[in-house]
Amino acid sequence: VQLVESGGGLVQAGGSLRLSCAASGITFSIINVAAWYRQAPGKQRELVAEITSGGGSTNYADSLKGRFTISRDNGKNTMYLQMNSLKPEDTAVYFCNAFYVHPGRGPTDYWGKGTLVTVSS
Repeated sequence: VQLVESGGGLVQAGGSLRLSCAASGITFSIINVAAWYRQAPGKQRELVAEITSGGGSTNYADSLKGRFTISRDNGKNTMYLQMNSLKPEDTAVYFCNAFYVHPGRGPTDYWGKGTLVTVSS
């Protein structure tokens, strides 16, 4: 299983970016919960947003509601994070995560290597 993030970069405050997470070896349609996390310098990794399989229920960090949108395209086997009205405090490495309960094997967390988002003031 491999998760590869892309779309990070340098953006001015108030701008937008869309991150992508392409999966191989597993499909988003069966992943129990897929999520974006971020880790800012000197801080712990935190949940940004998550989306479930099936109905595609979403959940966001309270501080990000209204600015970030998580989605997935099962046909492209890709998950996205649309980030609008970016702020300097959104600067972080953004990671893609897939939580999957393998039948008969139990749960496994898969992680991408991350993509850096830098928001300048």
